[in-house]
Amino acid sequence: MTGRRPTRITVLRGLRGRSRATRTGALSAGALVACVSLATGCGIVPGATGGSGDDPVTVMTWAPKDTGATNKPGMPAFARAYARWINAHGGLNGRDLNVLTCNDHNDSVTAAKCARRAVKEDVVAVVGSYSQHADSFFPVLEGAGIPYIGGYGITNTEFTSPLSYPVNGGQPALLAGLGDVLADACGPVTLVRPDTIAGDQLPVLLDSGLTSGGHAPAHDQRAEEDATEYGDQSEQALEQATADPSETGCVVPVLGDRTGTFMDSFRRGRVDHPEVRTATVLGSVDQTTVNASGGASGPYEGAYVTGWYPAVNDPAWDAMKKVIEEEAFGDNSVDAADAGVQTTWIAYSVLREVVESLGDGEVSAATVRRALDGGLKVGTGGLTPPLQWTFADKLASVGFPRLVNTEVTLQVVRQGRLVSARKGTVDTTSTLRNADVA
Repeated sequence: MTGRRPTRITVLRGLRGRSRATRTGALSAGALVACVSLATGCGIVPGATGGSGDDPVTVMTWAPKDTGATNKPGMPAFARAYARWINAHGGLNGRDLNVLTCNDHNDSVTAAKCARRAVKEDVVAVVGSYSQHADSFFPVLEGAGIPYIGGYGITNTEFTSPLSYPVNGGQPALLAGLGDVLADACGPVTLVRPDTIAGDQLPVLLDSGLTSGGHAPAHDQRAEEDATEYGDQSEQALEQATADPSETGCVVPVLGDRTGTFMDSFRRGRVDHPEVRTATVLGSVDQTTVNASGGASGPYEGAYVTGWYPAVNDPAWDAMKKVIEEEAFGDNSVDAADAGVQTTWIAYSVLREVVESLGDGEVSAATVRRALDGGLKVGTGGLTPPLQWTFADKLASVGFPRLVNTEVTLQVVRQGRLVSARKGTVDTTSTLRNADVA
């Protein structure tokens, strides 16, 4: 099936015009592009870039699914649901939204194919997406002038490319914030992370938070991202965490979807060391993971978890939940508590405000980019601080010129539930300024 032309399906039209409301990783997998949009028909829609008037707006959302490593099927699934919902409520400022989706298979070649497909379909933006292969897809997008709105923040390129418009602080903010918290809470800290190019950046970021709090750097322990068990790695992590009996050691697994697999191995070895604490970042752990691992009696009890956004029970998520309830109720891949789904919602909220700012004018990759670069400030209903992208921002001097949202939330597992550990957010700006990411 490799090389088969991706299927394209057109989004159902809604009530047009009724209202104007408002570094990459080294992974391998099969090379199959599965680009789909929504509902009926095949072929290229004339005027898909969304010119003036009521022409439709075509975008793409990509993420890996059905692979042996990290999968984010909820992101493209939610994008399709959002298209159905927005088109049923008047579209984007009166224009229909066409969503193409693509499976990058956690593979650099296929990620580039997804980007080339986006260019061929003349999309106005790639929105709310996840891929570890920025070195493969960004050059393609940049060559065509296509903006990348709301990536997951898994690669450093997302915070350096002039065509990237991230909505969260990605791994840099999550790990810097976590390190800052663990500096006071832990003795020896061991980071268990993927042995990939993307994974190579994680120790630097965690250490920026630890050292800013006067703590020694973490032990850096590499692991295969797609392993089926982590007995050796968990044993090594426990040895390091218990090296000094006078201190409480902490183990920080950041292995994406494989974090749960690591914790299965870790739980068995931890029986003799109940004092060892765990901590991680949202995206590696969520409430579903905590439940599956035993809840209050599981290995995550007492663990700190940093995230980008408010807890899922915050009223600010009500609008997203309404979309899920109306258009993705039966889709188990679309979980309101999933950080990927949440990021996709915020990214499409940005797109909506950009299109509205263009009024009746042309909606194209060029006009979307000009609006974002021209100082447009986007509100997200309290889910993030107001977003505005410039190249003279607060972290440009340390290599993150596009990182505009430095806030993270701190959660903790108490009685088997992920709850807020403190009110408000943690600003990681000063910590990241000390990170040596060169």
